[in-house]
Amino acid sequence: MSGVITLTDDIFEKTVAEGTALVDFWAPWCMPCRMQGPIIEKVAVRVGDSAKICKMNVDEQQLAAQKYRITSIPTLLLFKNGQVVRQFVGVQDENTLVSAISG
Repeated sequence: MSGVITLTDDIFEKTVAEGTALVDFWAPWCMPCRMQGPIIEKVAVRVGDSAKICKMNVDEQQLAAQKYRITSIPTLLLFKNGQVVRQFVGVQDENTLVSAISG
């Protein structure tokens, strides 16, 4: 996954603290999450260095998912300087995500 950062609980806060970051909370057994994966990769290519595009496996890394009350997956959170500015639940298309990041 070129351009997509795999987050762990240890680096989560530091990664989203500055700039723009889109975090995809997912799990490998979740079919909609698996559909979202390739879309996230395309978003990473389109936005380049203007935002961090991240994935976080909620089965392996649970602290951030609990903190942000992730109850359904896929859930995507858009952070700007450490603050959640948008939340998306369910599979999102590439243009919707790129537009949210750019806006």
